Amino acid sequence: MLPSALNDLIEALGRLPGVGPRTAERYAYFLLKSDQNLSHNLAGALSVLHDSVKACPKTFALMDADDDVSPLYADPSRDRKTILVVEEPLDIYAIEHTKAYGGTYHVLGGAISPMDGITADKLHIAELIQRIADDAATEIIIATNPSVEGESTAVLLDKLLREKYPKLNITRLARGLPLGISLEYADQITLTSALKNRTKI
Repeated sequence: MLPSALNDLIEALGRLPGVGPRTAERYAYFLLKSDQNLSHNLAGALSVLHDSVKACPKTFALMDADDDVSPLYADPSRDRKTILVVEEPLDIYAIEHTKAYGGTYHVLGGAISPMDGITADKLHIAELIQRIADDAATEIIIATNPSVEGESTAVLLDKLLREKYPKLNITRLARGLPLGISLEYADQITLTSALKNRTKI
């Protein structure tokens, strides 16, 4: 029913996470109706994406392909003795927007999920253990997501790091109820964390 080029675009867009068939159709039709420059710019950005972006060999954060290490790691004003551990590269930018953290980062590359075939050996845990020695780190901040997988990963990390570095200060981002949420809508993990981390008024 549709022209083959439009149909191919709909199918390609439909492979993106969170994009269903109807959304893919709307995106494709929007691009068709828009100025051709928008499509050309999008195609140009996609064509150089894989050759222009790579993972930092030290932190596994995303960086320009021309860089040797992540700019955040190379920045002399950052405290290399403090390492905040996240699941994915984009988690870094959420922390950076707060402007409240001055250490470095380490990206695990996911969270333990046996059902999805992600085991501990597939994450950048060994590299983290080596980095602690290389950078003489004194504190590890575990900032995995508040999910079953994130919690499992945090527990394993805590165990492995304490075995290797008994004197290392291992902390966790505080968990609790976000502002503006009703108790009835909070999930069990959030509620449990809020109870455990309750503070004095």
